[in-house]
Amino acid sequence: MKKVFCLLLTLCMVLALAACGGGNGGGDSAPADSGSSAPADTGSDAQEPADASGELITVGVINNDPNESGYRTANDAAMRATFTEENGYKATFYNNNDAAQQIATAQQMVQDEVDFLLLSPASTTGWDTVLQDAQAAGTQIILFDRMLEADESMYVAAVVSDMPAEGATAVEWLAAQGLDEYNIIHIQGHMGSDAQLGRTGALDEKVAAEGNWNYVTQQTADWDEATARTITQSVIDSGKPFNVIYAENNGMARGAVAALDAAGITHGKDGDVIVMGFDSDKWAFEAVLEGSWNYMGLCNPLQADTVDGIIKDLAAGNAPAQKIIYTPEQGFDCDTLTQADVDTYGT
Repeated sequence: MKKVFCLLLTLCMVLALAACGGGNGGGDSAPADSGSSAPADTGSDAQEPADASGELITVGVINNDPNESGYRTANDAAMRATFTEENGYKATFYNNNDAAQQIATAQQMVQDEVDFLLLSPASTTGWDTVLQDAQAAGTQIILFDRMLEADESMYVAAVVSDMPAEGATAVEWLAAQGLDEYNIIHIQGHMGSDAQLGRTGALDEKVAAEGNWNYVTQQTADWDEATARTITQSVIDSGKPFNVIYAENNGMARGAVAALDAAGITHGKDGDVIVMGFDSDKWAFEAVLEGSWNYMGLCNPLQADTVDGIIKDLAAGNAPAQKIIYTPEQGFDCDTLTQADVDTYGT
């Protein structure tokens, strides 16, 4: 009987010790309704992976060439500074202005099963297969900087500039200048991109609607400063009269101004030619402030923090509050721009 009793006592002690030690295992033993959707606090939010499992979140970032413009340099730098291992990410970056190359690389990232695919598409079209394959693979897509033509169900969020609004604001400003005749050198960006389509659209509509609005030339410089200078020089050499340079980014506006300066043509405030650009370059703001240029449409390149917040909300089980988030932007002209504006918005 004592032996039986001793055996029973020993068995109870073993069971008790096993029960006490069970809490030292992995997170699987946590209650299902614990409400925890983030990793344990390490004392620094910036150092924590956003994935509740404690693993790095994998992201593929498809962007345009950072040498394209000052805007793109700032945009690319912000993305690379945000999507780091220290901030909880394992990121792969790809920069190319060729839409076909972007699409092929995005397809490979989906096959590699990244958690998130972040897209700044060089073209608004051609992405249907990538979007469908990503959805099937469970890869979530977030657009940044530029929109594409797709049903909203194909991406979880978009943090972008309102390019049609940028164009409309610029054209409204130009119409308010009250010129008797508008003879415009229109220098376009990369054809088919969201920025080009938005900034061109409103101007095309105005030229078509008004008899005193004319294109002296309408050509793409593909965001390139030297090409914009060549286009402007060709018009100067032709002898055709013009009084407006509408360049779809600041680099191209600077190229056009270089041609004007070489020919001794005045521009800007009280000059013979109105000069208009777009983006956020601090040097361009300063050109407007000093009156060398007349107008700049702000295009904000800093979307990375907002995208980061959306991803971490999704990882915590929270849907974005808005499907499309437009970065705050406005137009600035030489009569109202202040040094405070330059310091605040210039990049």
